[in-house]
Amino acid sequence: MDLAKSARDVRERAYAPYSNFKVGAAIKSSNGTVFSGCNVENVAYPEGTCAEAGAIAAMVAAGEGEIVEVYVIADSPEPVTPCGGCRQKLAEFSKGDVAVTMSNLEGMAVTVTVRDLLPGAFTPEHMKTV
Repeated sequence: MDLAKSARDVRERAYAPYSNFKVGAAIKSSNGTVFSGCNVENVAYPEGTCAEAGAIAAMVAAGEGEIVEVYVIADSPEPVTPCGGCRQKLAEFSKGDVAVTMSNLEGMAVTVTVRDLLPGAFTPEHMKTV
């Protein structure tokens, strides 16, 4: 399945009645399965869920654990990046230089790596004791 189409399609189902800023995300797991997610707002703003987090949750629920590609789309003048928390979530399930393509509805796209988005990510290596 095409990541861009999956992200665009799921974006339409986002629940964003407060900001009206719909985001769609699609991730491909190491076995080639595509998982998608959309943002889900809540009147208590901090309780919402980002599109990337939804896609990761779907992947984990399906028994997968490694992301090999990411696509994020929103209706914005410039391609929108994942928030800081989602950057950390993407780093948790990515190995190496996983490509993250960010686009807007007009087709403008930028591709960077998870490492580019979150240099110095907190990793399991930080949790090891001497």
